[in-house]
Amino acid sequence: MLKLCDLKDASQSVWLVSPKVTIGRAANCDLTIADESVAKLHAEVVVDNDRLTLHNLAGSGQVLLNGEPVKGRCPLKLNDELRIGGRTLAVLDPKVTRLKSAAGSNGVAWALRANHPAIAGRVFPVRESSVVGRSDECDITFSLSHLSRRHARLDVRDGLLFVVDLGSANGTYLNNKRVAETRVRRGDELRFDTLSFSVVGPADDLNKTTVRPVVSAAQLRAAGELDNSRPVETTVVSQSQPTRERSRYDSDSALADGGSSAWIWMGGLVLAVAALGFFWARNQGLI
Repeated sequence: MLKLCDLKDASQSVWLVSPKVTIGRAANCDLTIADESVAKLHAEVVVDNDRLTLHNLAGSGQVLLNGEPVKGRCPLKLNDELRIGGRTLAVLDPKVTRLKSAAGSNGVAWALRANHPAIAGRVFPVRESSVVGRSDECDITFSLSHLSRRHARLDVRDGLLFVVDLGSANGTYLNNKRVAETRVRRGDELRFDTLSFSVVGPADDLNKTTVRPVVSAAQLRAAGELDNSRPVETTVVSQSQPTRERSRYDSDSALADGGSSAWIWMGGLVLAVAALGFFWARNQGLI
């Protein structure tokens, strides 16, 4: 949900909720501005789901939107600034503002570190929106003929960095792949034609549980990561104690059963030999 905030006095703010928010000098307005140059009902913002519309209700009273006068009505969006009387109001997302404040307190920022030999090691900070190009009007300017006047734009959105090619003649490249608009991460190589930079900034949140899927031997062979001539070794990752005890017990039982069978065979053989000796002695008249 968005808020309309006074940039000089954070306590003077109002949530932009349906159906509308009124702005003026009157005490019953949603946002009251104590300024004689402001009409009792000076302006209103109509809220229709995610769509905001600004109405100038003061007639001759002036309302400036991003420095331009508003006559009648016009769309209003995130980060727009209104000037009513002596107040400057901005449409803000409090959640994003908190993220930016946290990033600032941690010293986290986006920047480009030059790889080109002529400017190697130089660091160029990236603001919320920074245009790169040959023109002196760009935020980051390089006097190189192969760059377009407005080559590309770098945008920080909710703490994440994006690059947008502005129709450059020689292209914008991320890790050697030409791009039109894409997200950029710390450690990436960002190149404007042949002018190369390493991206400096916060890392992605890695404090998350990662589940790696089980890969079968057939899949590994198909990917060429397993030698078909070698057998697949199976490693038991974990086994409970009762299972190990049972396995040892079964092995001991098998050994015990084997020993008993041997003794039975030996006893039978002794009895057979004794019986043969008895019958031989009897036939010889010895018994």
